[in-house]
Amino acid sequence: MDRFAQEQVRKWTSAQRRKPLIVRGARQVGKTWLIEHVAATGFASVVKVDLEKRRDLHVHFGDNLDPKVIIRNLELDSGVRILPGKTLLFLDEIQACPRAIMALRYFYEQMPELHVIAAGSLLEFALGEVSVPVGRIQYLHIYPMTFREYLLGIGNEVAAECAARHPSEVDEGMQRQLLKELKTYLFVGGMPECVQVYRETGSLVEAFKVQAEIIGSYRDDFAKYAPRVDHACLDTVLLSVARQVGEQIKYTRLDEHHSGPTNRRAFELFCKARVIHKIASSDPSGLPLRATANEKRFKAAMLDIGLMQSLCQVPVDMELRHDDLLAIYRGRLAEQFVAQELIASHSSEIFYWARETRGSSAEVDYLAVRDGRIVPVEVKSGAGGSLRSLHLMLNNYQNCPEGVVLYSGTYARRPEQRLTFMPLYYAASVGDPRAEVV
Repeated sequence: MDRFAQEQVRKWTSAQRRKPLIVRGARQVGKTWLIEHVAATGFASVVKVDLEKRRDLHVHFGDNLDPKVIIRNLELDSGVRILPGKTLLFLDEIQACPRAIMALRYFYEQMPELHVIAAGSLLEFALGEVSVPVGRIQYLHIYPMTFREYLLGIGNEVAAECAARHPSEVDEGMQRQLLKELKTYLFVGGMPECVQVYRETGSLVEAFKVQAEIIGSYRDDFAKYAPRVDHACLDTVLLSVARQVGEQIKYTRLDEHHSGPTNRRAFELFCKARVIHKIASSDPSGLPLRATANEKRFKAAMLDIGLMQSLCQVPVDMELRHDDLLAIYRGRLAEQFVAQELIASHSSEIFYWARETRGSSAEVDYLAVRDGRIVPVEVKSGAGGSLRSLHLMLNNYQNCPEGVVLYSGTYARRPEQRLTFMPLYYAASVGDPRAEVV
């Protein structure tokens, strides 16, 4: 499996000025694989400490957080010398031992020459329990495999190369072929184990089995959220959000058997666990978009499109017959796909635009940022239609010189309308500063 984060990990290992690195992300997105198969190369030895399985080792991160003392104890336990420049110290599932997170500060201050890397799921919960001084730790966020990573993962390097090129440079036949490949991705998704199983078997059914197992493991994690929120509420909220991708979320509608505040706590726990991403509305009058975000008006996206369709029990046989990707599951999978790709390229934070006035409302699906300008993004089923909300936004916000429409067709420019129509597969690069609209 090739992951685009590999290059960031390699830069970290070779950097002269280096801080301990925490690899963050939801369960089973490939954090441990990335460390063991990429970061570990080039070292004479790797000492891996799984702090969830080996809770007996938590004692080494007790009252004394002196790195030399910790290293001496870990050497005795592993039987391996831990030598700066030659050994990679890997603290896996670090969220299970909050004191180990605190210890990273002292590794940076007192032993900066040692390569220390950590990974953890449900890490946001642990980070809320300890004080991590700013500037002493680096973070790397890992997400499910993007469409391009998926193409590489199944061995289709030619398609991955074409998907990376601006659509204006790709012939229409290849653009349509990539859209066909994207249809399969909408159901396989980007969880690495699902992609691996699909590559090995060529079977969607086998990939679906893995998705069910991953969802089951997430449900097992519900016990770790208790007693904060009732398990039944968590289950219902998760399913409700999956079914409402692309819609404005109202807490009271997520679970009718629980109160709005209870549903909100469940929703926020899933956001903390990175199973759900909150997408707030924002006024595109200027940057950063976070400065004008309205936290009370928001949509949501799931961690992974494959897990989403599995939760919703999308009728695959029926939906695969659609040629228009925006017709699949009433367009919800397309909206999830775009959100997921933008989240991976925008480091988890994306926004949309919504305006409600008496007798009139308008909404643009997503806001991307490119070259210091805001790019409104609409996900539409065809090149026709009024695109009223998109035109309204372009006319009212000078910081938005052009809009992008992602659809199931090939590349087209409409300069008189200040619009570019892009094939849906190119969603990740809409906000990429390296991608210029021709």
